[in-house]
Formats: sequence, structure tokens, C-alpha cells
Amino acid sequence: MADRIEIIKNNCHKTKCADHLLHFMNDSEMEKVLSFHKSIPGYEPTPLVSLGAFSKKMGLKNVYIKDESHRFGLNAFKVLGGSFAIAKYVSKLVGCDVSEMDYARLTSKELRDEIGQVTFFSATDGNHGRGIAWAANKFGQKSVIFMPQGSTAYRLQKIRGEGAQAYIIDGNYDDAVRLAVSESAKVPGSIVVQDTAWDGYEEIPTWIMQGYATLALEANEQLSRDRAALTHVFVQAGVGSFASAVQGYFSNVYGDNCPIITVMEPSAVDCIYRSAEAGRYTVIEGNTQTIMAGLNCGSPNTISWEILRNKANFFLKAPDRVAAKGMRILSSPLRGDTRVISGESGAVGAGVIATLMKNPEMEEYRNMLGLDENSTVLLFSTEGDTDPQKYEDIVWDGAYQS
Repeated sequence: MADRIEIIKNNCHKTKCADHLLHFMNDSEMEKVLSFHKSIPGYEPTPLVSLGAFSKKMGLKNVYIKDESHRFGLNAFKVLGGSFAIAKYVSKLVGCDVSEMDYARLTSKELRDEIGQVTFFSATDGNHGRGIAWAANKFGQKSVIFMPQGSTAYRLQKIRGEGAQAYIIDGNYDDAVRLAVSESAKVPGSIVVQDTAWDGYEEIPTWIMQGYATLALEANEQLSRDRAALTHVFVQAGVGSFASAVQGYFSNVYGDNCPIITVMEPSAVDCIYRSAEAGRYTVIEGNTQTIMAGLNCGSPNTISWEILRNKANFFLKAPDRVAAKGMRILSSPLRGDTRVISGESGAVGAGVIATLMKNPEMEEYRNMLGLDENSTVLLFSTEGDTDPQKYEDIVWDGAYQS
């Protein structure tokens, strides 16, 4: 079946490090993160859209989707992580706490005179790199961004438009990460700001994950104002940094009463799903292909994997067709629902819910997840039409229907 979704329950052996890894998203830390983001001109919480008609059609109580196409005019959420990581790094350079490093100080002449100009290196499928480039440019710094083979010229130009040096390489995402590391080593006064972790590189990815958690914090506050009792969260994963940020935030807030959290990946690039299936960290080699460019990552973030193996409830993989279905559903909503312009990586949750709830062959999975008329579901549209031509191909012309 072309839209076959596969789900496994998390039966991984739990390690002792789980709660230790969650401390960086506790209340006091998140207060600092949110305070920093609020200091950036143009900050406001992105919309939490209630899809009432869709919920009713799916046989669910509520479906909410966080629309990140409104984030700082960048059409994606990734800037939350990159900007905060840069602020943390600069704070460390000058020896102060990040609570003292707001936007005004980051952009001040006094700070520039003190630290000079830093070059931030990174690898990206598009949105993370643009966020790094945007933040570095705003803060008067430099950035160099590497993109994997298959990245679109449009996304490359968007990154260059933020003032970065940016290049598409002959290799996959992991190759781009390795190149960012090796090139940064040649440039004095530079640092790699990457949203994945490996042995010896854990601190900066942790800061990025803290930044991502602002999105979950906003959503939780918006749900509280709507008096919605959250039961399920579906969150997408590439290397897993965003998914673990969402998991970490909700685990801190809800403790033992945490909503059921399901981690979603493309079927073709399911490194976290495979890790959960094997019960150990697993890497996918080679040039993988999926329309969900932001999730096209073969190596899990080592920190993220530990959090998810200890805390996530289910792991799910879905083919590209499901993400394309989600894009069309959100673009042409049922009467009374708000339209959400969602890109390939952002719309997979909507496609997953539609497939799970309307396909008779998915009954076993519906029961496994406990999805029914009492369920309130949170989804994240992590990007808008970050590749407009592909968006038109899918939404207008019906690409990836089979």
C-alpha cells in the first residue's frame, strides 16, 4: 500500500541518563530562552490553529497545529535554535550568563569591539542554515553554510540572501556536517553551530534544542488558554533535535502525566525508528532521498536519541505520499478551518492523522496509540512553502500521490 505507515512501541531499555539530560529544559532554563527570543524585534508566538472541522471528520476531540510559517518572516522554526545557540556562545566568550545577552547587547558596537567578528559554520538541508545566516547577519557576524547534494537552488539563494557564504556539496547531509567541521578548523575565531550531536560535540546542540523548546512552550501556553487537555503529540524528526526538545519540554512540564508522544520520520530516512527497533544507536549510510528535506538525516543526534529512547512512547515512519497528502489537506481546509501553508517536512503530521483515522487498515495502530473521540492532538507545521516550486508541484499538480 502506497501510504503504508509503520509504528512501533518504544520498548528500548531505559538508561539512567534520561532525567539528567532533561534538566536543560526545566522552568528556569526555559525562562531564559523565552526572554532572549522576546528581545528580538518582531518576536511573537506563532499561531496555534484549531482544526475543528478536521477534528470532527477524523473522529477526534481536537486537532491543533502550530504554524511556523510566521516565525520572524523566515517561514520556518529553525531560527529559534540557531539564534539562541549563538547568544549562548557569545555569552560564554564574554563570561556572562545568557540572561544578560539580549538582542540589544548582541548587536551593540561595544560587544563587537570586545569579541571581534566570529564566523559560524553549519550544515543544513535549508531551514537551519537560513536561521544561522539570519541570526549571524543580525548580530554583525559571519556565516558559512554547506548543503547536501539535492538541495534546491531556491533554498541556497535564500541562505545567501541572509548574507552567508553558502554552497551545495557533492555528498549527503552527514558529509556536509563533516565539511563544516573541517573547514571551521581552518578559520581562526570560528565555531560550528550544528543541530546534531556526536561524541565530543554536545554543548552547542543542547543550546539549539533549548531554543527549539520555545515553540513547545508557546503551544502549551496557547492550549492552556484554550482549556484544551492535551493527550497526544506527533512530532517530526530528522536528527531528532526538535523532537527531543518537544519531548524534553513536555516531560518537564507534565512529568508522569506527559501526553503520548509519537516521533515521525520519512520511511526512506528512518534512523531513529531503526535505532528504536534495534534498541541501539543506528546510522543510515548513503545518499537517501525524501521530499521531506528537513528530515533527510541519516545519523541521530546522540543526545536526542538518549532522550527519545527514554521518554518517547512510539516511533513512526511514513512515505512521502503521506506528507504530500498533509500539504494538500492543510492547503484546502474544510469549511470553518484556517488554511495552513505547510511544506513537505511540516505537513507530515496532518497526513499521518488523516491516514491513521480514515484508513480501515490502520485500526490496529489507532488502538495502539489510543486515538479516539476523547483525543486532543498537537501537530507542528515546522515550515511553510520553503520551496515554492515543489509546493506548487505537490499542492497544485498532485505530485506524490502514489
